[in-house]
Amino acid sequence: MWCYRGGSISTEPRINDRIRVPEVRLVGPSGEQVGIVPLAKALELAQEYDLDLVEVAASARPPVCKLMDYGKFKYESAMKAREARKNQAHTVIKEMKLRPKIDPHDYDTKKGHVVRFLKQGDKVKITIMFRGREQSRPELGYRLLQRLATDVEDLGFIESNPKQDGRNMIMVLGPHKKKTEAMAEAREAQAARKAEAKANPGRSQNAAEEVAADGDDIESAPVEAESAPVEAESAESPAEASAEA
Repeated sequence: MWCYRGGSISTEPRINDRIRVPEVRLVGPSGEQVGIVPLAKALELAQEYDLDLVEVAASARPPVCKLMDYGKFKYESAMKAREARKNQAHTVIKEMKLRPKIDPHDYDTKKGHVVRFLKQGDKVKITIMFRGREQSRPELGYRLLQRLATDVEDLGFIESNPKQDGRNMIMVLGPHKKKTEAMAEAREAQAARKAEAKANPGRSQNAAEEVAADGDDIESAPVEAESAPVEAESAESPAEASAEA
């Protein structure tokens, strides 16, 4: 009784002496059709051209084989797969949480994060959190969501209209720009910055020193983690606490 004991199944095409058929349909190095030839003749031509005989269609009758540089073919295939993975876009939904009576400064900070997410091509889930007596005033949350959508309408659109979910009100904003386009623009901007820094090393260093010097006189604002898919809820501001009281 036959029993499969495991092990990896090779997906590599058969080449040269690994091809075990009496004849093949041969394709030349430039893609020209040579026709059906004996396997020995095909191997002889491969040796003559200093190339490999590669089986490209094993299920055909007879199998289709092509004369090519198999090492170069594998390298180019790997580079294409790497580039495809590099350009692959994963849909990410960021989340931003606000309070109905949010302080103007906090609102500007939160809006800045939403703008950054939309520029990156990500969707943003906006959550308005109601507490205590705020639950009886859902119109406050609705107006805040509409205001935010209007402020960022050049970068995103309302993908899911505001709706009540327990003590929260939720709206989803979608970006006008596709994720792949945003990634391409980010790579171009990064390449431009590297080229400028390489061309003017002293200038870029002086600019960095100026920014560091200016930062000593500016009070740093709390910034939420950009790498996390879900933004952490910021602490309630004193203005919100006094208004709620």
